[in-house]
Order: sequence, then C-alpha cells, then structure tokens
Amino acid sequence: MKMQIKRKRQGKTDYKARKEFLKSGLPRIVIRKTDRYLVAQYTESNEAKDKVIIAVSSRDLLKHGWPKNKKGSLKSVPAAYLTGKLLGKQIKDKGKVILDTGLQRNVAGSRIYAVLKGLIDTGVNIPHNEKAFPSEERIKGKHLNEDIQKIVKEVENNLLKKD
Repeated sequence: MKMQIKRKRQGKTDYKARKEFLKSGLPRIVIRKTDRYLVAQYTESNEAKDKVIIAVSSRDLLKHGWPKNKKGSLKSVPAAYLTGKLLGKQIKDKGKVILDTGLQRNVAGSRIYAVLKGLIDTGVNIPHNEKAFPSEERIKGKHLNEDIQKIVKEVENNLLKKD
C-alpha cells in the first residue's frame, strides 16, 4: 500500500493545485484565515521554493485607524476588503497574478473574495468573476452597526491619504 505524502495526509496541501501554480510561473496572492485575522501575501516561487515578498494582515489595520477596542471585528468583510486594499497598495508590479486560497472553501461573497475585491480596486490584475464578490453594502459594513461603518470610512480614507 502506497503511503501519501505527509502534508497531503494531514490535509494541509493540495499538490495537484500547487503543481499548476508552479507551472504557471506567475506570482500568487495567498489568502489565509486564522482564528482572529486574515492574512494576505504576495508570493513568488522559484524552483518550488516560495518566497513571501509582501505580507499584510488585517491586524495591520490597527495602524491605520482601526480602534483597538474593536479588535474582534478584524475578521469582518469590511476588514477583509481593507486588507486587500492595503496589500494592493504595497504591490509595486501590478502585473498578472493568480489567487491561491489553499484548502479553504470557495464561497461567493465570502471574506476571501472581499480581499480579492480590495486588490482589484487598487489595480492588481487577477483573473476573477464579479459574481463572487460580496455586495457593496457588505463591503461598506452596512450590515454591521453604525460604529463599524464609521470605522470603515475612516480607515479607508486613511489608506487613500497615504497614496
């Protein structure tokens, strides 16, 4: 009986998808969810060795005006969108990249696609389907309380000022 590779056995790596990413030769935007934050990375591969060029976490929004007492909402759809915008602003080469969501479920309107929408709004060239993005109301935080809506506007304005 053939033994599977350790990371495949643990459910951490999809080697078929990874092989396709490596064959493309394009840099990747890697999006991962943790228990508290969203992490987005601009990654390049050279001879199957990944190198993270730029990494941004939704925790970085605290530096851009997100209040510390609202730290629990850093995993929300608006925070995901702003995280994508923050990463998109830091990417110098806006050439074509591909999205790597790992083993996470692809659900239309999810936080992963909110990050993607933020990246696309800053000019990053990623193949996408507009139907997968969350609605504009969710991105602006209209489904949340008014405090969060004000925070989202303030942080977005802070990101725009730093252009």
